[in-house]
Amino acid sequence: MTRFKELDPILHSQLRLAVMSLLIGIEMAEFTYLREQTGATAGNLSIQITKLKEAGYIEVTKKFRNNYPQTLCNITKFGRLKFTEYVNDLKDYLSPEKPG
Repeated sequence: MTRFKELDPILHSQLRLAVMSLLIGIEMAEFTYLREQTGATAGNLSIQITKLKEAGYIEVTKKFRNNYPQTLCNITKFGRLKFTEYVNDLKDYLSPEKPG
């Protein structure tokens, strides 16, 4: 039996992890901000945001501002919990206990 937990496949994607890392600190962000910060294409980011939304990690709100569509993403309580678990699981990989 291994002491290492299986890493969350939803968060173990570079782009999805980047989105969650941004949202954990600011809670809500516009799609354009996330695209600029991650350097992702609009299409790829849209797909990854949909996966996060379907998993319940984020909520997506679409509205209009000055006659332009605006997509807002915010982290959910469940998403915050899963992100914290993921970070803690990674810490176990980075600092394994030495055999006693």
